[in-house]
Amino acid sequence: MNEGLRLIIGAVIFTAGMIIEYIFTPELPYYVSLAVFITAYMILGGNSVLKALKSIVRGRIFDENFLMSIATIGAFAIGEYPEAAGVMLFYQIGELFQEMAVKKSKNSITALMDIRPDYANVIKDEEIIKVSPGTVCVGDIIIVKPGEKIPLDGLVIEGSSMLDTTALTGESVPRKAAKNDTVLSGCVNISGKLTVQITKTFGESTVSKIINLVENASGKKAKTENFITAFARYYTPVVVVMALLIAVLPPLLSNGLFRDWINRGLVFLVISCPCALVLSIPMSFYAGIGKAAKKGILVKGGNYLEAFNRLDTVVFDKTGTLTKGVFKVTEVLPADGFNTDALLELAAHAEAFSSHPIALSVMKEYSNHLVKEINRSRLSDYTELSGYGVSVALDGEIILAGNQKFMTKMGINYQETQGIGTKVYVAAGGIYAGCIVIADEIKSDSRNAVTTLKSRGVRKIAMLTGDNPVIAEAIADELALDEVYGGLLPHEKVEKLETLNNQKRAKGKLAFIGDGINDAPVLAMADIGVAMGGLGSDAAIEASDVVLMTDEPSKLAEAMDIAGFTNKIVWQNIIFALGVKAVFLLLGAFGAASMGEAVFADVGVSLLAVLNAMRIMQK
Repeated sequence: MNEGLRLIIGAVIFTAGMIIEYIFTPELPYYVSLAVFITAYMILGGNSVLKALKSIVRGRIFDENFLMSIATIGAFAIGEYPEAAGVMLFYQIGELFQEMAVKKSKNSITALMDIRPDYANVIKDEEIIKVSPGTVCVGDIIIVKPGEKIPLDGLVIEGSSMLDTTALTGESVPRKAAKNDTVLSGCVNISGKLTVQITKTFGESTVSKIINLVENASGKKAKTENFITAFARYYTPVVVVMALLIAVLPPLLSNGLFRDWINRGLVFLVISCPCALVLSIPMSFYAGIGKAAKKGILVKGGNYLEAFNRLDTVVFDKTGTLTKGVFKVTEVLPADGFNTDALLELAAHAEAFSSHPIALSVMKEYSNHLVKEINRSRLSDYTELSGYGVSVALDGEIILAGNQKFMTKMGINYQETQGIGTKVYVAAGGIYAGCIVIADEIKSDSRNAVTTLKSRGVRKIAMLTGDNPVIAEAIADELALDEVYGGLLPHEKVEKLETLNNQKRAKGKLAFIGDGINDAPVLAMADIGVAMGGLGSDAAIEASDVVLMTDEPSKLAEAMDIAGFTNKIVWQNIIFALGVKAVFLLLGAFGAASMGEAVFADVGVSLLAVLNAMRIMQK
């Protein structure tokens, strides 16, 4: 039976029982209301009693189902029928609220997954059909058009293109993909159309792995959750023994009425049930994980969410993390006798036939600056020298564009430029025309990320990168980072992270944020490994504890805010629940609390605590 329908039916029958008990009792025998309340109880609490019996068989006696079952069955035994059924009714309402909150969290995570590419262009019967990647089999042939993300791993069987592999390698320079090359899901096709034969199913893709990790996130408990679990393990048997003593000792020692003292013991037992803590604390962390997911932050467990509250040191990778991982013209430096327009026009004509990202950035700057098309009919004798540059004849005049080695090789008397970035030197008719500097652009979000993290109390922000140390220093200065280390190989990143880890404050946590396969070792080593997941590699996402789905580094500060609010709610619930319990346990022991007040102390507090936990999703 559906849980909601079962609750409604049970509540209706319970209400009928209350009407019979308090309105028609004089006209009807007691067993009529008893039968109604037993029916309501079996509908509402049958599952709890069954769970209690199964726990006893497994040797786990003292859980909330055991307490609820003993207390309510005992209430029936001493004639407190409405209270017995009422306890189960409100307990099930609390369970329903928890289930609704968890479902809401899962829906937020599921909705988050929808932003990732979810289709593949499959060739079926010589037609291209757009289908879900989950329906694609190993051996199927797909088409990947320019601008599309490769949905599954495969082998190129036709076509060639440049692929944006920033997500996989951590480097901004794309690589060429041609026939017989392997391509990985997550790469973005930049230029040509590719025909790819699939070698891995969707179940092995990044999206599937992420969904699986989210569903298992609750298995990684925060220290507070573990504390509550341990607390309940010792607390529950203690209060059961105390309830038994309250029910038996006083009447034996003072010749009192057993019925009154048994009632007090049962009231004490109902009050003592740690439902508020058992329900609300995991609920708070799950709500926090769901809220983070809604914001584009995938947290793999409550322990990692809690760790954000003690974040002391944050270490960033550079390419694709603090920078966009794409080339952009940052400086145009014409030589004597040339101006900016002339230099850009010469460089654009030289790069007109190239699909290299450096060439594309020059072309883009030319079209943005001069707003006119290249007349390719004026060009001839195009030659590309790998590792050097390109040569082309413009109206018969030889134009050269390339690196320093190319200028030296071609005997051009050029002037070396000290700008930060990749330098394209240009010559026309054997005369040096100037230099164009192309650099990886800093994300607009990066400055805000560093500033916000500092304002949240992060003591040290550092950067580790395999890029040129001079470029790394320039970016670190612009972002006001505390420390920077450039020119590092993957194993050297691990060594530097160890050093930074040893320098953090006592009980402080270190987070590393990266996006490539080369970052996987340090992601796994950090207290909190954070992967940039929008284009992040499978290896980085698997090795990490948190995934920033939107690739915005400032999301780290949002994660800290969510963790802080979650922690606040958790401790509110702990203090509130234990405080109310303490008061009502004393009242129950001295006979000053009825079964109805016991229900409030248990289920009422649980409901309030769960509702408080749900505030996390609304923040």
